[in-house]
Order: sequence, then structure tokens, then C-alpha cells
Amino acid sequence: MKKIPLSSQQRKSLRGIAHHLNPIVAVSERGLSAGIVEETERALDDHELIKVKVFDNDRAVRNLIATELAQKTASVVLQKIGKIAVLYRKNPNADIKLSNVSRYMSAKDF
Repeated sequence: MKKIPLSSQQRKSLRGIAHHLNPIVAVSERGLSAGIVEETERALDDHELIKVKVFDNDRAVRNLIATELAQKTASVVLQKIGKIAVLYRKNPNADIKLSNVSRYMSAKDF
């Protein structure tokens, strides 16, 4: 899947939507596994915009895990704050009832 670059305004809008979301994927201190990547894929397909919590005390490791997870899922890391990373991947066939983006943005925004 080809990544489409996001403008700074789009990134800002998506971060605003993500602000109230709870993390739906958790990565333990053991790091990434195939199951975590698979669950992240499913969550991105359903919701497009998700939060991931990385339970590691080392900031560099958390950043590396978020970046690696984004690469493996063809998504974009919009933001990293503490142990939380916000990932986004557009799904043109997203279910309006499940997609965090579709529920909060109009079609003209994206």
C-alpha cells in the first residue's frame, strides 16, 4: 500500500481526533511480535487512527518500536508522547461506524 504524505493541517486535525482515544494495542516489554503486528493491522483497517501503548521505560526503545510497527503496518506515526504513539493509515473502504476519522471529519478534510 502506497503512503500518501499528509499536510501539516491534516496531521494536526488527526492528532486532535486522537486526543480523546484510548490505546487499543499494547506492546509489552518483550517487544513486537507477529500477533501485535496482526492486531495493529486489524485495528488500522477498522479505525484508521489508533493509539498504541508501549510498555518500555527506555524512550529510545519506545520510539524504535513505534517506528518499526508503523513500517510493518504501512502506517504513519503522527505523534509520540510518553508511552503512547498515534498511528494512522487511510482505509478507503473503512466502515463509517468504526472509523475514528470518518466519524469526526467531513469528506472535504481528506
